Amino acid sequence: MHTIDYIIFVVYMVAMLGVGLYFFKKNKTAEDFYVSGRNMSSWHIGLSVVATDVGGGFSIGLGGLGFTMGISGSWMLFTGLLGAWLSAVYLIPKVSHLGHKHKFFTFPQIFSHFYDGRVALLAGIISAIGYIGFTSSQVLAGAKLASATIDGLNIQTALVVMGAIAVIYTAIGGLKAVIYTDTIQWLILIGGLVFIGIPIAYNAVGGYDVIKATLAPEYLSLTNVKWYQILNWSITIIPIWFVGMTLYQRIYASKGEKEAKKAWLIAGVFEWPIMAFMGVILGMLAKVAATNGIFEGITDAASMDSEMGLPVLLATILPVGLMGLMLSSYFSAILSTADSCLMAASGNIVTDILAKFSKKELSHEKELQLSQIVTLLIGVFAILLASQMQNVLELMLHSYAFMVSGLFIPVLGALFWKKSHPIAAFWSMLLGGGTTIFLIITKNKLPLGIRLPEHLDANIYGISISLLLFITISIYHNNKKERQNGIQNS
Repeated sequence: MHTIDYIIFVVYMVAMLGVGLYFFKKNKTAEDFYVSGRNMSSWHIGLSVVATDVGGGFSIGLGGLGFTMGISGSWMLFTGLLGAWLSAVYLIPKVSHLGHKHKFFTFPQIFSHFYDGRVALLAGIISAIGYIGFTSSQVLAGAKLASATIDGLNIQTALVVMGAIAVIYTAIGGLKAVIYTDTIQWLILIGGLVFIGIPIAYNAVGGYDVIKATLAPEYLSLTNVKWYQILNWSITIIPIWFVGMTLYQRIYASKGEKEAKKAWLIAGVFEWPIMAFMGVILGMLAKVAATNGIFEGITDAASMDSEMGLPVLLATILPVGLMGLMLSSYFSAILSTADSCLMAASGNIVTDILAKFSKKELSHEKELQLSQIVTLLIGVFAILLASQMQNVLELMLHSYAFMVSGLFIPVLGALFWKKSHPIAAFWSMLLGGGTTIFLIITKNKLPLGIRLPEHLDANIYGISISLLLFITISIYHNNKKERQNGIQNS
Protein backbone atom coordinates (compact mmCIF):
# COMPACT_ATOMS: atom_id res chain seq x y z
CA MET A 1 0.00 0.00 0.00
CA HIS A 2 1.07 3.55 -0.74
CA THR A 3 1.43 6.30 1.89
CA ILE A 4 -1.77 7.92 0.60
CA ASP A 5 -3.66 4.66 1.23
CA TYR A 6 -2.33 4.52 4.78
CA ILE A 7 -3.41 8.11 5.43
CA ILE A 8 -6.95 7.42 4.14
CA PHE A 9 -7.21 4.32 6.28
CA VAL A 10 -5.92 6.03 9.44
CA VAL A 11 -8.28 9.00 8.95
CA TYR A 12 -11.18 6.57 8.67
CA MET A 13 -10.24 4.80 11.91
CA VAL A 14 -9.82 8.08 13.79
CA ALA A 15 -13.23 9.21 12.55
CA MET A 16 -14.85 6.05 13.99
CA LEU A 17 -13.25 6.76 17.38
CA GLY A 18 -14.47 10.35 17.14
CA VAL A 19 -18.08 9.21 16.74
CA GLY A 20 -17.76 7.07 19.86
CA LEU A 21 -16.26 9.94 21.85
CA TYR A 22 -19.04 12.30 20.72
CA PHE A 23 -21.80 10.01 21.98
CA PHE A 24 -19.88 9.22 25.16
CA LYS A 25 -20.78 12.72 26.30
CA LYS A 26 -24.42 12.26 25.23
CA ASN A 27 -25.18 9.03 27.12
CA LYS A 28 -26.73 9.59 30.54
CA THR A 29 -28.45 6.26 31.30
CA ALA A 30 -28.28 2.57 30.37
CA GLU A 31 -31.32 3.24 28.17
CA ASP A 32 -29.22 5.70 26.15
CA PHE A 33 -26.37 3.19 26.03
CA TYR A 34 -28.29 0.05 24.97
CA VAL A 35 -31.31 1.35 23.02
CA SER A 36 -30.25 4.86 21.94
CA GLY A 37 -32.93 6.56 24.04
CA ARG A 38 -35.62 4.83 21.88
CA ASN A 39 -35.80 7.68 19.36
CA MET A 40 -33.84 6.57 16.27
CA SER A 41 -35.19 7.16 12.75
CA SER A 42 -36.08 4.36 10.33
CA TRP A 43 -33.27 5.13 7.88
CA HIS A 44 -30.54 5.02 10.54
CA ILE A 45 -32.00 1.82 11.98
CA GLY A 46 -32.47 0.22 8.55
CA LEU A 47 -28.91 0.93 7.40
CA SER A 48 -27.56 -0.24 10.75
CA VAL A 49 -29.52 -3.50 10.47
CA VAL A 50 -28.23 -4.30 7.00
CA ALA A 51 -24.68 -3.23 7.91
CA THR A 52 -24.74 -5.60 10.88
CA ASP A 53 -26.35 -8.48 8.98
CA VAL A 54 -24.26 -8.16 5.80
CA GLY A 55 -20.98 -7.61 7.62
CA GLY A 56 -17.52 -8.91 6.91
CA GLY A 57 -18.59 -12.54 6.76
CA PHE A 58 -21.38 -12.05 4.24
CA SER A 59 -19.46 -9.45 2.23
CA ILE A 60 -16.51 -11.76 1.70
CA GLY A 61 -18.72 -14.86 1.69
CA LEU A 62 -20.83 -13.50 -1.17
CA GLY A 63 -17.66 -12.96 -3.17
CA GLY A 64 -16.81 -16.61 -2.51
CA LEU A 65 -20.23 -17.73 -3.76
CA GLY A 66 -19.86 -15.63 -6.91
CA PHE A 67 -16.40 -17.17 -7.41
CA THR A 68 -17.72 -20.75 -7.19
CA MET A 69 -21.31 -20.63 -8.53
CA GLY A 70 -21.97 -17.25 -10.17
CA ILE A 71 -25.01 -15.03 -9.79
CA SER A 72 -27.12 -17.85 -8.32
CA GLY A 73 -25.19 -17.26 -5.11
CA SER A 74 -27.34 -14.15 -4.68
CA TRP A 75 -30.22 -16.39 -3.54
CA MET A 76 -28.49 -16.67 -0.17
CA LEU A 77 -29.39 -13.08 0.68
CA PHE A 78 -32.88 -13.49 -0.75
CA THR A 79 -33.54 -15.42 2.46
CA GLY A 80 -32.38 -12.30 4.31
CA LEU A 81 -35.03 -10.29 2.47
CA LEU A 82 -37.67 -12.87 3.44
CA GLY A 83 -36.52 -12.88 7.06
CA ALA A 84 -36.59 -9.10 7.28
CA TRP A 85 -40.06 -8.75 5.78
CA LEU A 86 -41.57 -11.68 7.72
CA SER A 87 -40.32 -10.25 11.00
CA ALA A 88 -41.58 -6.80 9.99
CA VAL A 89 -45.09 -8.20 9.48
CA TYR A 90 -45.31 -10.70 12.35
CA LEU A 91 -42.65 -9.91 14.96
CA ILE A 92 -42.28 -6.14 15.17
CA PRO A 93 -45.98 -5.34 15.93
CA LYS A 94 -45.74 -7.46 19.11
CA VAL A 95 -42.15 -6.79 20.17
CA SER A 96 -42.11 -3.03 19.58
CA HIS A 97 -45.18 -2.51 21.77
CA LEU A 98 -43.82 -4.70 24.59
CA GLY A 99 -40.35 -3.19 24.39
CA HIS A 100 -41.54 0.38 24.78
CA LYS A 101 -44.20 -0.47 27.37
CA HIS A 102 -41.90 -2.49 29.66
CA LYS A 103 -38.65 -0.67 28.79
CA PHE A 104 -36.92 -3.81 27.53
CA PHE A 105 -33.23 -3.70 26.58
CA THR A 106 -32.69 -7.28 25.39
CA PHE A 107 -34.20 -10.21 23.52
CA PRO A 108 -34.34 -12.63 26.53
CA GLN A 109 -36.55 -10.18 28.41
CA ILE A 110 -39.30 -11.32 26.04
CA PHE A 111 -38.87 -14.80 27.56
CA SER A 112 -39.00 -13.39 31.07
CA HIS A 113 -42.29 -11.70 30.19
CA PHE A 114 -43.96 -14.74 28.59
CA TYR A 115 -42.27 -17.61 30.46
CA ASP A 116 -40.16 -17.17 33.60
CA GLY A 117 -36.78 -16.04 34.89
CA ARG A 118 -35.10 -19.43 34.41
CA VAL A 119 -35.97 -19.55 30.70
CA ALA A 120 -34.83 -15.93 30.25
CA LEU A 121 -31.53 -16.67 32.03
CA LEU A 122 -30.79 -19.65 29.77
CA ALA A 123 -31.64 -17.57 26.70
CA GLY A 124 -29.35 -14.80 27.95
CA ILE A 125 -26.45 -17.24 28.44
CA ILE A 126 -26.94 -18.78 24.98
CA SER A 127 -27.17 -15.37 23.33
CA ALA A 128 -24.14 -13.97 25.20
CA ILE A 129 -21.95 -16.94 24.26
CA GLY A 130 -23.04 -16.68 20.64
CA TYR A 131 -22.35 -12.97 20.33
CA ILE A 132 -18.98 -13.14 22.08
CA GLY A 133 -18.03 -15.72 19.45
CA PHE A 134 -19.37 -13.45 16.71
CA THR A 135 -17.34 -10.52 18.02
CA SER A 136 -14.14 -12.59 18.12
CA SER A 137 -14.61 -13.89 14.60
CA GLN A 138 -15.19 -10.43 13.16
CA VAL A 139 -12.18 -8.94 14.91
CA LEU A 140 -10.05 -11.83 13.65
CA ALA A 141 -11.42 -11.33 10.11
CA GLY A 142 -10.42 -7.68 10.27
CA ALA A 143 -6.95 -8.57 11.54
CA LYS A 144 -6.40 -11.11 8.75
CA LEU A 145 -7.48 -8.62 6.11
CA ALA A 146 -5.21 -5.93 7.57
CA SER A 147 -2.17 -8.21 7.87
CA ALA A 148 -2.67 -9.43 4.28
CA THR A 149 -2.84 -5.93 2.79
CA ILE A 150 -0.52 -3.84 4.99
CA ASP A 151 3.18 -4.59 4.54
CA GLY A 152 5.02 -5.62 7.70
CA LEU A 153 1.91 -5.89 9.87
CA ASN A 154 1.63 -9.25 11.63
CA ILE A 155 -1.74 -10.68 12.55
CA GLN A 156 -1.35 -10.30 16.34
CA THR A 157 -0.56 -6.60 16.07
CA ALA A 158 -3.42 -6.13 13.65
CA LEU A 159 -5.70 -7.99 16.05
CA VAL A 160 -4.89 -5.64 18.91
CA VAL A 161 -5.20 -2.49 16.80
CA MET A 162 -8.41 -3.46 15.00
CA GLY A 163 -9.99 -4.90 18.12
CA ALA A 164 -9.09 -1.88 20.24
CA ILE A 165 -10.69 0.54 17.79
CA ALA A 166 -13.96 -1.41 17.61
CA VAL A 167 -14.10 -2.03 21.37
CA ILE A 168 -13.27 1.54 22.42
CA TYR A 169 -15.81 3.39 20.27
CA THR A 170 -18.49 0.82 21.17
CA ALA A 171 -17.76 0.81 24.91
CA ILE A 172 -17.75 4.57 25.25
CA GLY A 173 -20.47 5.47 22.73
CA GLY A 174 -23.08 2.72 23.16
CA LEU A 175 -25.74 1.74 20.63
CA LYS A 176 -26.19 5.25 19.26
CA ALA A 177 -22.50 5.34 18.33
CA VAL A 178 -22.86 1.87 16.82
CA ILE A 179 -25.90 2.86 14.74
CA TYR A 180 -24.34 6.08 13.44
CA THR A 181 -21.02 4.41 12.64
CA ASP A 182 -22.94 1.56 10.99
CA THR A 183 -24.69 4.12 8.78
CA ILE A 184 -21.37 5.68 7.81
CA GLN A 185 -19.73 2.28 7.33
CA TRP A 186 -22.55 0.98 5.14
CA LEU A 187 -22.50 4.07 2.92
CA ILE A 188 -18.73 3.72 2.55
CA LEU A 189 -19.07 0.03 1.66
CA ILE A 190 -21.84 0.59 -0.90
CA GLY A 191 -20.05 3.59 -2.38
CA GLY A 192 -16.79 1.67 -2.57
CA LEU A 193 -18.36 -1.30 -4.33
CA VAL A 194 -20.59 0.66 -6.74
CA PHE A 195 -18.24 3.47 -7.75
CA ILE A 196 -14.82 1.85 -7.30
CA GLY A 197 -14.75 -1.94 -7.01
CA ILE A 198 -17.16 -3.08 -9.74
CA PRO A 199 -16.29 -0.54 -12.51
CA ILE A 200 -12.52 -0.93 -12.14
CA ALA A 201 -12.70 -4.73 -11.83
CA TYR A 202 -15.01 -4.95 -14.86
CA ASN A 203 -12.54 -3.00 -17.02
CA ALA A 204 -9.53 -4.83 -15.61
CA VAL A 205 -10.79 -8.27 -16.64
CA GLY A 206 -11.68 -7.10 -20.15
CA GLY A 207 -15.42 -6.44 -20.12
CA TYR A 208 -18.49 -8.56 -20.85
CA ASP A 209 -17.15 -10.47 -23.86
CA VAL A 210 -14.18 -11.77 -21.84
CA ILE A 211 -16.45 -12.60 -18.89
CA LYS A 212 -18.82 -14.59 -21.11
CA ALA A 213 -15.98 -16.39 -22.86
CA THR A 214 -14.21 -17.28 -19.60
CA LEU A 215 -17.02 -18.41 -17.34
CA ALA A 216 -19.15 -21.53 -17.77
CA PRO A 217 -22.75 -20.71 -18.88
CA GLU A 218 -24.20 -21.65 -15.46
CA TYR A 219 -22.27 -18.77 -13.84
CA LEU A 220 -24.60 -16.34 -15.64
CA SER A 221 -27.77 -18.23 -14.70
CA LEU A 222 -30.03 -17.76 -11.68
CA THR A 223 -30.89 -21.48 -11.67
CA ASN A 224 -27.42 -22.79 -10.82
CA VAL A 225 -28.48 -23.73 -7.29
CA LYS A 226 -29.76 -26.91 -5.63
CA TRP A 227 -33.07 -27.02 -3.76
CA TYR A 228 -31.34 -28.09 -0.58
CA GLN A 229 -28.95 -25.12 -0.73
CA ILE A 230 -31.91 -22.74 -0.67
CA LEU A 231 -33.50 -24.79 2.12
CA ASN A 232 -30.29 -24.71 4.18
CA TRP A 233 -29.89 -20.95 3.69
CA SER A 234 -33.54 -20.40 4.63
CA ILE A 235 -33.45 -22.51 7.78
CA THR A 236 -30.25 -20.82 8.92
CA ILE A 237 -30.84 -17.17 7.97
CA ILE A 238 -34.60 -16.54 8.30
CA PRO A 239 -34.86 -17.61 11.98
CA ILE A 240 -32.08 -15.23 13.07
CA TRP A 241 -34.46 -12.35 12.26
CA PHE A 242 -36.65 -13.64 15.09
CA VAL A 243 -33.95 -14.42 17.70
CA GLY A 244 -31.08 -11.99 16.99
CA MET A 245 -30.30 -9.80 19.99
CA THR A 246 -28.82 -7.12 17.71
CA LEU A 247 -32.17 -6.86 15.93
CA TYR A 248 -34.26 -6.62 19.10
CA GLN A 249 -32.06 -3.78 20.34
CA ARG A 250 -32.81 -1.88 17.15
CA ILE A 251 -36.55 -2.54 17.41
CA TYR A 252 -36.46 -1.06 20.92
CA ALA A 253 -34.27 1.83 19.69
CA SER A 254 -36.81 2.85 17.02
CA LYS A 255 -39.27 5.64 17.76
CA GLY A 256 -42.16 3.19 17.41
CA GLU A 257 -43.65 0.29 15.47
CA LYS A 258 -44.09 2.26 12.23
CA GLU A 259 -40.45 3.36 12.15
CA ALA A 260 -39.17 -0.13 12.99
CA LYS A 261 -41.23 -1.78 10.24
CA LYS A 262 -40.05 0.77 7.69
CA ALA A 263 -36.44 0.16 8.80
CA TRP A 264 -36.83 -3.59 8.25
CA LEU A 265 -38.30 -3.04 4.76
CA ILE A 266 -35.33 -0.81 3.92
CA ALA A 267 -32.88 -3.41 5.22
CA GLY A 268 -34.53 -6.18 3.20
CA VAL A 269 -34.22 -4.32 -0.10
CA PHE A 270 -30.59 -3.44 0.56
CA GLU A 271 -29.85 -7.11 1.26
CA TRP A 272 -31.53 -8.39 -1.91
CA PRO A 273 -31.11 -7.46 -4.66
CA ILE A 274 -28.64 -4.61 -4.01
CA MET A 275 -25.91 -6.17 -1.85
CA ALA A 276 -26.57 -9.72 -3.04
CA PHE A 277 -25.82 -8.99 -6.70
CA MET A 278 -22.94 -6.60 -6.04
CA GLY A 279 -21.20 -9.22 -3.89
CA VAL A 280 -21.54 -12.14 -6.30
CA ILE A 281 -20.67 -10.02 -9.35
CA LEU A 282 -17.37 -9.03 -7.76
CA GLY A 283 -16.73 -12.70 -6.95
CA MET A 284 -17.39 -13.61 -10.59
CA LEU A 285 -14.98 -10.94 -11.76
CA ALA A 286 -12.37 -12.39 -9.40
CA LYS A 287 -12.95 -15.81 -10.98
CA VAL A 288 -12.38 -14.36 -14.45
CA ALA A 289 -9.19 -12.65 -13.26
CA ALA A 290 -7.88 -15.84 -11.65
CA THR A 291 -8.67 -17.96 -14.73
CA ASN A 292 -6.99 -15.51 -17.12
CA GLY A 293 -3.74 -15.25 -15.16
CA ILE A 294 -4.16 -11.78 -13.65
CA PHE A 295 -3.13 -13.20 -10.24
CA GLU A 296 -0.01 -14.88 -11.65
CA GLY A 297 2.96 -14.29 -9.36
CA ILE A 298 0.66 -13.22 -6.52
CA THR A 299 -1.12 -16.44 -5.61
CA ASP A 300 -1.82 -19.87 -7.05
CA ALA A 301 -5.16 -19.38 -8.78
CA ALA A 302 -5.80 -23.11 -9.05
CA SER A 303 -5.66 -23.75 -5.30
CA MET A 304 -6.70 -20.39 -3.86
CA ASP A 305 -9.52 -20.08 -1.34
CA SER A 306 -12.63 -18.87 -3.20
CA GLU A 307 -13.31 -16.25 -0.52
CA MET A 308 -9.82 -14.77 -1.05
CA GLY A 309 -10.53 -14.12 -4.72
CA LEU A 310 -12.25 -10.79 -4.14
CA PRO A 311 -9.65 -9.29 -1.72
CA VAL A 312 -6.81 -10.42 -4.01
CA LEU A 313 -8.59 -8.93 -7.05
CA LEU A 314 -9.02 -5.55 -5.39
CA ALA A 315 -5.46 -5.52 -4.06
CA THR A 316 -4.20 -6.32 -7.57
CA ILE A 317 -6.15 -3.85 -9.70
CA LEU A 318 -6.78 -0.78 -7.54
CA PRO A 319 -4.53 2.27 -7.99
CA VAL A 320 -3.02 4.41 -5.23
CA GLY A 321 -5.66 6.10 -3.06
CA LEU A 322 -8.51 3.87 -4.14
CA MET A 323 -6.93 0.90 -2.37
CA GLY A 324 -7.17 2.83 0.89
CA LEU A 325 -10.83 3.61 0.21
CA MET A 326 -11.70 -0.02 -0.58
CA LEU A 327 -9.76 -1.30 2.42
CA SER A 328 -11.76 1.11 4.55
CA SER A 329 -14.93 -0.24 2.92
CA TYR A 330 -14.15 -3.79 3.93
CA PHE A 331 -13.15 -2.79 7.42
CA SER A 332 -16.45 -0.92 7.55
CA ALA A 333 -18.30 -4.17 6.86
CA ILE A 334 -16.33 -6.04 9.48
CA LEU A 335 -16.54 -3.40 12.21
CA SER A 336 -20.26 -2.82 11.64
CA THR A 337 -20.86 -6.43 12.63
CA ALA A 338 -18.27 -6.57 15.42
CA ASP A 339 -19.59 -3.50 17.25
CA SER A 340 -23.21 -4.70 17.12
CA CYS A 341 -22.29 -8.16 18.38
CA LEU A 342 -20.29 -6.60 21.20
CA MET A 343 -23.29 -4.49 22.24
CA ALA A 344 -25.53 -7.55 22.13
CA ALA A 345 -23.23 -9.63 24.34
CA SER A 346 -22.89 -6.75 26.80
CA GLY A 347 -26.65 -6.30 27.01
CA ASN A 348 -27.13 -10.02 27.65
CA ILE A 349 -24.57 -10.14 30.44
CA VAL A 350 -25.62 -6.93 32.21
CA THR A 351 -29.40 -7.20 31.83
CA ASP A 352 -30.10 -10.93 31.50
CA ILE A 353 -27.38 -12.49 33.68
CA LEU A 354 -25.87 -10.09 36.23
CA ALA A 355 -29.23 -8.47 36.99
CA LYS A 356 -30.67 -11.89 37.89
CA PHE A 357 -28.15 -12.30 40.70
CA SER A 358 -28.02 -8.70 41.92
CA LYS A 359 -30.43 -7.56 44.61
CA LYS A 360 -29.14 -3.98 44.63
CA GLU A 361 -30.89 -1.29 42.58
CA LEU A 362 -28.33 0.86 40.75
CA SER A 363 -28.66 4.54 39.97
CA HIS A 364 -28.78 5.58 36.31
CA GLU A 365 -25.17 6.76 36.47
CA LYS A 366 -23.91 3.54 38.10
CA GLU A 367 -25.88 1.39 35.67
CA LEU A 368 -24.38 3.27 32.73
CA GLN A 369 -20.85 2.88 34.14
CA LEU A 370 -21.40 -0.85 34.69
CA SER A 371 -22.64 -1.23 31.10
CA GLN A 372 -19.57 0.55 29.71
CA ILE A 373 -17.16 -1.46 31.87
CA VAL A 374 -18.76 -4.79 30.94
CA THR A 375 -18.69 -3.86 27.24
CA LEU A 376 -15.00 -3.02 27.53
CA LEU A 377 -14.20 -6.26 29.38
CA ILE A 378 -16.12 -8.39 26.87
CA GLY A 379 -14.27 -6.66 24.05
CA VAL A 380 -10.90 -7.40 25.64
CA PHE A 381 -11.93 -11.02 26.20
CA ALA A 382 -13.08 -11.32 22.56
CA ILE A 383 -9.68 -10.03 21.37
CA LEU A 384 -7.84 -12.52 23.61
CA LEU A 385 -10.10 -15.33 22.39
CA ALA A 386 -9.40 -14.43 18.78
CA SER A 387 -5.64 -14.31 19.44
CA GLN A 388 -5.58 -17.79 21.00
CA MET A 389 -7.91 -19.66 18.67
CA GLN A 390 -7.21 -20.34 15.04
CA ASN A 391 -10.74 -21.52 14.37
CA VAL A 392 -12.88 -18.75 15.81
CA LEU A 393 -15.12 -19.05 12.76
CA GLU A 394 -16.04 -22.57 13.84
CA LEU A 395 -16.85 -21.29 17.33
CA MET A 396 -19.04 -18.58 15.78
CA LEU A 397 -20.90 -21.04 13.56
CA HIS A 398 -21.52 -23.43 16.45
CA SER A 399 -22.80 -20.60 18.65
CA TYR A 400 -24.95 -19.28 15.81
CA ALA A 401 -26.44 -22.72 15.16
CA PHE A 402 -27.17 -23.23 18.84
CA MET A 403 -28.92 -19.87 19.01
CA VAL A 404 -31.08 -20.42 15.96
CA SER A 405 -32.14 -24.00 16.62
CA GLY A 406 -32.58 -23.46 20.35
CA LEU A 407 -34.33 -20.10 20.49
CA PHE A 408 -36.47 -19.93 17.34
CA ILE A 409 -39.35 -22.23 18.37
CA PRO A 410 -39.69 -20.86 21.95
CA VAL A 411 -39.91 -17.27 20.69
CA LEU A 412 -42.58 -18.22 18.13
CA GLY A 413 -44.46 -20.03 20.89
CA ALA A 414 -44.21 -17.06 23.23
CA LEU A 415 -45.60 -14.64 20.69
CA PHE A 416 -48.14 -16.74 18.81
CA TRP A 417 -49.28 -19.76 20.89
CA LYS A 418 -51.24 -19.26 24.09
CA LYS A 419 -50.60 -22.83 25.29
CA SER A 420 -46.82 -22.33 25.45
CA HIS A 421 -45.28 -23.53 28.71
CA PRO A 422 -42.02 -22.43 30.43
CA ILE A 423 -40.77 -26.00 30.95
CA ALA A 424 -41.36 -26.72 27.25
CA ALA A 425 -39.42 -23.58 26.31
CA PHE A 426 -36.48 -24.54 28.55
CA TRP A 427 -36.05 -28.09 27.27
CA SER A 428 -36.76 -27.34 23.61
CA MET A 429 -34.14 -24.60 23.83
CA LEU A 430 -31.54 -26.83 25.45
CA LEU A 431 -32.11 -30.05 23.48
CA GLY A 432 -32.96 -28.41 20.17
CA GLY A 433 -29.74 -26.42 20.23
CA GLY A 434 -27.82 -29.38 21.62
CA THR A 435 -29.02 -31.60 18.76
CA THR A 436 -27.69 -29.15 16.20
CA ILE A 437 -24.28 -28.88 17.88
CA PHE A 438 -24.03 -32.67 18.19
CA LEU A 439 -24.82 -33.16 14.49
CA ILE A 440 -22.37 -30.46 13.43
CA ILE A 441 -19.58 -32.10 15.44
CA THR A 442 -20.42 -35.63 14.22
CA LYS A 443 -21.20 -34.45 10.67
CA ASN A 444 -24.80 -35.68 10.83
CA LYS A 445 -23.79 -39.10 12.20
CA LEU A 446 -25.99 -40.69 14.89
CA PRO A 447 -25.15 -43.54 17.29
CA LEU A 448 -25.19 -47.11 15.90
CA GLY A 449 -23.65 -45.86 12.68
CA ILE A 450 -26.82 -44.15 11.44
CA ARG A 451 -26.01 -41.21 9.17
CA LEU A 452 -28.43 -38.43 8.24
CA PRO A 453 -28.24 -36.82 4.77
CA GLU A 454 -25.13 -34.62 4.81
CA HIS A 455 -26.48 -32.12 2.28
CA LEU A 456 -29.13 -30.96 4.78
CA ASP A 457 -28.08 -28.43 7.42
CA ALA A 458 -27.98 -29.65 11.03
CA ASN A 459 -30.27 -26.74 11.98
CA ILE A 460 -33.14 -28.50 10.19
CA TYR A 461 -32.93 -31.41 12.61
CA GLY A 462 -32.31 -29.21 15.65
CA ILE A 463 -35.32 -27.00 14.97
CA SER A 464 -37.46 -30.09 14.30
CA ILE A 465 -36.49 -31.60 17.67
CA SER A 466 -37.11 -28.24 19.36
CA LEU A 467 -40.57 -28.01 17.77
CA LEU A 468 -41.50 -31.57 18.71
CA LEU A 469 -40.40 -31.11 22.33
CA PHE A 470 -42.03 -27.72 22.65
CA ILE A 471 -45.44 -28.86 21.43
CA THR A 472 -45.38 -32.18 23.32
CA ILE A 473 -44.28 -30.78 26.68
CA SER A 474 -46.59 -27.76 26.44
CA ILE A 475 -49.62 -29.96 25.71
CA TYR A 476 -48.67 -32.36 28.51
CA HIS A 477 -48.42 -29.60 31.13
CA ASN A 478 -51.56 -27.85 29.93
CA ASN A 479 -53.51 -31.13 30.12
CA LYS A 480 -52.03 -31.79 33.55
CA LYS A 481 -53.14 -28.35 34.74
CA GLU A 482 -56.66 -28.90 33.36
CA ARG A 483 -56.91 -32.25 35.17
CA GLN A 484 -55.78 -30.66 38.43
CA ASN A 485 -58.29 -27.84 38.03
CA GLY A 486 -60.99 -30.40 37.31
CA ILE A 487 -60.18 -32.33 40.49
CA GLN A 488 -60.21 -29.15 42.58
CA ASN A 489 -63.55 -28.01 41.12
CA SER A 490 -65.14 -31.39 41.77
